[in-house]
Amino acid sequence: MGLEINTLAIIPLMTKMHHPRAAESATKYFLTQATASALILFSTTINAWMTGEWTIMNMTNHIPTVILTLALAIKLGVAPFHLWLPDVLQGLNMLTCLILSTWQKLAPMALMMLTSHQLNTNLLIAMALMSTIIGGWGGLNQTQMRKIMAYSSIAHLGWMILVISFAPSLALLNLLIYLVLTSSMFLMLMTLNSTNTNKLSISWLKTPTLAASMMVTLMALGGLPPTSGFLPKWLILQEMTKQHLGALSALMAMSTLLSLFFYIRLSYTISMTSPPNISNSSLTWRKKKNLTYVIPILITMSAAMMPITPTLLLLN
Repeated sequence: MGLEINTLAIIPLMTKMHHPRAAESATKYFLTQATASALILFSTTINAWMTGEWTIMNMTNHIPTVILTLALAIKLGVAPFHLWLPDVLQGLNMLTCLILSTWQKLAPMALMMLTSHQLNTNLLIAMALMSTIIGGWGGLNQTQMRKIMAYSSIAHLGWMILVISFAPSLALLNLLIYLVLTSSMFLMLMTLNSTNTNKLSISWLKTPTLAASMMVTLMALGGLPPTSGFLPKWLILQEMTKQHLGALSALMAMSTLLSLFFYIRLSYTISMTSPPNISNSSLTWRKKKNLTYVIPILITMSAAMMPITPTLLLLN
């Protein structure tokens, strides 16, 4: 019921633009989420039929467990059930995209963490590897920022569900850092009013400081040290090698290079390219936008959480 209220509450936010793309996004989102919720109910019904309990915490049979894993993957947008996410995000405004990429991931991820000890590990590993590869590959050819962020979200979710069976605390750490990075990225895109790479290339004329900060956040999303994005990837790869999954760790690390390529390409667009149109003035008109204190805090967190790694490991 909570998942359904969560889904229905965001539909008005999606359709407030009164545009055919927004209506299409809302319809796709509703159908996908309703299917996933029905599958969750179906898995609990099968489990209740087999064990006599309605709880999902101790499923003993593999059939309801597999159905629950697939349902949560559909809800999150993990590959191979990822196709709805880029299309849905492309039809929405930036604020709704931010809510969809961050807040809407919390409920299914919480359910996945609760049931992580009994989910099908092989299935999760296969979906994780597929998500990181598709998330990197899909974003390579995109020019729209919302689609790039959607594929970035798919790749990050792959890292989370990879480690969720082995160390749920690491998956939680990855989720928190993903929320910080994605929130700061979307807030910067909203401030600069950039929806594609062409608009992004003139962002340094509007707010040079914010454009430079966006480069740091993009590097953090790619997982380059010494930014915060490197921290979860390093810890997850360390955990995977402890579980004697060296080949899988190598594949995951190499698939991250695909994502890193389009993050570097965006950084290059922001910092080293001039817009294709001719402008009469060297500086574009700077709008007086009230920059909240949230953006600087999020940028600082996305760049400087690496030194507090020992503290985070102690908390885990």
